[in-house]
Amino acid sequence: MLDKYKVLLWDFDGVIMDSNPVRTYGFEEILKEYPAEQVKELIAYHQQNGGLPRYDKFRYFFEKIRGEKVTDEEIMRLAARFSEIMLARLLDSSLLIPDSVAFIKENYKKFIMHIVSGSDQIELRKICAHLSLTPYFVSIVGSPVLKPRLVQQILKAYNYNKYEVAFIGDSVNDYDAAVENGVDFYGYNNKRLLNLSKLYIKKLM
Repeated sequence: MLDKYKVLLWDFDGVIMDSNPVRTYGFEEILKEYPAEQVKELIAYHQQNGGLPRYDKFRYFFEKIRGEKVTDEEIMRLAARFSEIMLARLLDSSLLIPDSVAFIKENYKKFIMHIVSGSDQIELRKICAHLSLTPYFVSIVGSPVLKPRLVQQILKAYNYNKYEVAFIGDSVNDYDAAVENGVDFYGYNNKRLLNLSKLYIKKLM
């Protein structure tokens, strides 16, 4: 299925690591002093927009759900606390998704591979280094830069032919980033994506 490509772009959360439940916990923990219904609305938004940076989600919570202004400084404070919680819980190899990780380790010499994530870039690189994933990827990039822009930057920096590139992701945001940059998108680990793309991976190995 993927043999016709030279370059694979991988989302991280839900594709390489089963980290989405931990991400959900992080938002619930940080916002626990706010009304439960408002937090529940934010969690629904978070789960529907897995590829969006946490900065955008916190801003959505205050400006759209609560209808109040929030400063950049407050957003950064919340994001820093979120990152602390993530690093305390995600440096755990048991959360890695065996199917995708096995494929990556077996095929990293066959394909050129990058991680393109909505997670914080510094945090993401720490997790990958701790779990010995870094050597398999040419680059590991994340937020605060939005995913469509990250894909664009990779295509330009490495002068890739977009027809030889595939993006593997589990969210609508991943699909949007691929389509915006003219690269093929393969849904993975989220059957709802079959409504968007006929290209879907049930199992890699």
